[in-house]
Amino acid sequence: MMRRAVAGIVLAILMVVGFRATGPVPPLGPFLDPANGVWAGAAATSFPSVQQVTIPGLHDSVHVLFDDRGVPHVFASSEDDAYRALGYVEARDRLFQMEAQTRAASGRLSEWAGDRLLETDRQNRALGLVWGAERKFAAYDRSSMGFKAITAYADGVNDYIAHMRPRDLPVEYRLLNALPMKWEPIYTMYFLSRMSLTLGFNDATVRRLKAEAMVGKDAADALFPVNSPIQQPIQPNGSSKARFDFSSLPAPGAPDSSVLAIARAREDLASSLAFRKPTETSDAIGSNNWAVSPKRTADGHALLAGDPHLDLTLPSVWYEMHIVVQGKLDVAGVGFPGVPGVVIGFNRNVAWTFTNTGSDVNDYYEERVDNDASPSMYKLDGAWKPVEKRIERYLDAKGKVIATDTLRFTHRGPMRRILGKWLSMRWTLYDPSHEPDNFMKLGYTKNANEWLDVMRDYVVPTQNGLVADRSGNIAIRSSGKYPIRPGDGRGDVIRDGSTSSSDWVGQLPVDKYPFAMNPAQGFLASANQQPVDPRKNSSYMGSDWYSPWRAMHINDLLRADSMVTPDDMRRFQTDPGSARADVFVPYFLAAAAKEDSAGRSDPLLRDAARLLSSWDKRYVRESHVAVLFEAAMNELATRTWDELRDKNKKPAPSDRLNYPEAQVLVELMRQPASEWWDDRSTPARETRDDILAASLRAAYQSVSKTDGDPKSDKWLWSNTRHANIFHLLRIPAFSALDIPVQGGPSTLAPSSGAGTQGPSWRMVVELGPEVKAWATYPGGQSGAPASPRYTDRLAKWTNGLLDQVLFPRTPSDLDRKRVVSTLTLVPQ
Repeated sequence: MMRRAVAGIVLAILMVVGFRATGPVPPLGPFLDPANGVWAGAAATSFPSVQQVTIPGLHDSVHVLFDDRGVPHVFASSEDDAYRALGYVEARDRLFQMEAQTRAASGRLSEWAGDRLLETDRQNRALGLVWGAERKFAAYDRSSMGFKAITAYADGVNDYIAHMRPRDLPVEYRLLNALPMKWEPIYTMYFLSRMSLTLGFNDATVRRLKAEAMVGKDAADALFPVNSPIQQPIQPNGSSKARFDFSSLPAPGAPDSSVLAIARAREDLASSLAFRKPTETSDAIGSNNWAVSPKRTADGHALLAGDPHLDLTLPSVWYEMHIVVQGKLDVAGVGFPGVPGVVIGFNRNVAWTFTNTGSDVNDYYEERVDNDASPSMYKLDGAWKPVEKRIERYLDAKGKVIATDTLRFTHRGPMRRILGKWLSMRWTLYDPSHEPDNFMKLGYTKNANEWLDVMRDYVVPTQNGLVADRSGNIAIRSSGKYPIRPGDGRGDVIRDGSTSSSDWVGQLPVDKYPFAMNPAQGFLASANQQPVDPRKNSSYMGSDWYSPWRAMHINDLLRADSMVTPDDMRRFQTDPGSARADVFVPYFLAAAAKEDSAGRSDPLLRDAARLLSSWDKRYVRESHVAVLFEAAMNELATRTWDELRDKNKKPAPSDRLNYPEAQVLVELMRQPASEWWDDRSTPARETRDDILAASLRAAYQSVSKTDGDPKSDKWLWSNTRHANIFHLLRIPAFSALDIPVQGGPSTLAPSSGAGTQGPSWRMVVELGPEVKAWATYPGGQSGAPASPRYTDRLAKWTNGLLDQVLFPRTPSDLDRKRVVSTLTLVPQ
């Protein structure tokens, strides 16, 4: 195993030498030095069975036991000692990852790679993430639990760096010919800001404005509605089934070029601020969580399942841990490397998890400035206000300044000139908050009500926090700051920045947040759907919500089972059933049958319908039909929404990102003669069934052309959809690629086309007399590619299996056969 791992590392450096893709090529002599080079570094990934290290700043000894899953069980006498030890341990396992994500968030990658990543750094700094993080850090209460923890954690990271031997240097630093930088407490805030960008920036407005420019306002409002036309909300609404709130979609209207300019301005602003544009439709991404009351479980204990979906990377975005502070804290679960403590997990009484709410918490304003070329003032309520300027300098690996930028900010946030207009952005991310305190305090809670109280002042990103306790309570609340806008309250317009009357007027009170506790149905579930039925709560929280297919399916599974077991919860996480397929397959088959009865069918359409009718609508790896259905759905969207594309350009896969949600397409199904069904590229006037039949026929023809006979292995779903888990430097030898997975678009384990997003952590917790948990994530605890703990969890993750989590109360309670290494940190 070690020889193969080291061979992979040597291959990686040869690839860098050959392609020069990631950074400066290291001197090969030191790199291959047998004493301190890559060979010794690979050996250093195996920890000694017993080790003692003296570090300054500890109040007492800390004992860290690593079990055979690579999980550190940290036993300390104080919180400061525990988080200092955690910083030491996480740095030992994940130092390069921690620094890489910090440099990405703070725009300092050019210090590794020079000009090649300069533009990336410029964009990242233009986000205002560093500006916002510095403001939060400066305002942070120095006496708070969170601030003390991130400070102690930083000390622990630096203690490890100080103790590193040359052979301990992670291979990535060797590839980049770099050394670790000193860790600062503010780096935790940088990471949380970057995570808020990933989860908390929702700009559905761009799609709606683009549509308005092409088909008019009425049509655009219907295609990208404020409320989901299929209602299966997070907060139960008393219905045992999803409710279809369908209305007639207005026909395409006249284009409006003036709106197109606004749409392009917003899109360009988002792009210039480096906001990542989505690469997948919502059918291919998403997170899930659910909890079941004791009255519906086999053993009479509350059950909770957590299944957050994020970018898949090696090493994983998560790090698993167990922290015990005698008489105060006993918490286990996962956190982010670089952020002290457990974010998703459980203690002796409570378990919790999160999914993303996806609410609209950012707005744009057109500002009036004193100088279009280089503004120093902006007008507000008739008075000139100074523009805050921030000089950004970018360095190369030698410390030389290679570029300088001037960033500008109003009281709202970062400001950029787009298409001749100066636009600024307001975002809850820039507001004072203390997420480290929120997350850490969760570990101390004794019941669901205490847990909910801790999350009352949580700000960003908005999250659907699900909690269960040993008393049998289950609860969910969509927590975070929801801004209240003036006027109509919507956040999908560009407002007049010259008046403070355009600014937010407050925030939604907590008692208006989507919330449920111990519902009559006996279970709760969230899957990124609209959190509350607008008939129950009309407060504006966002628009253009994900189609609730996953929510519909998990609700059906939970509704059908009144004796749920922990293993059922595990199986549900990878259940391949699809509410989306349940809805659309009958439409395709009915259209094909209509063509046949009218004498307009042909062998291709008959064969396609015969094959599709044989499908159980489950995305298992052995399926030969799922690939046909997905091809038909792509054809259907392309043919239906041709009005939303430039008619002078050929259709492209990226066009799908501008199409309405699939739930809107179901809404359109109720209008078989709607003008939307007409294909503008033909002289005929098509109807719904014409487009459905043509889509199925074309799908069968295209898949047959590329994959041959439908009975061949090329049609297997396992040969179509894969997970691709890239190393942070995207070095293939350090990555896990082309992994066949179960699940497909809009299933509970949604499979994206690129395969780079998916279940980042799966967890099931039973809250009985003794809390039990099972969990895994793709990858392993170690960030070292040569370590046996780098991908040791991957096989179980791929097959939907979980490990039992060890949760000892004391060091002696941990089975010594399961302990692979003991680290004792002692005061200096």
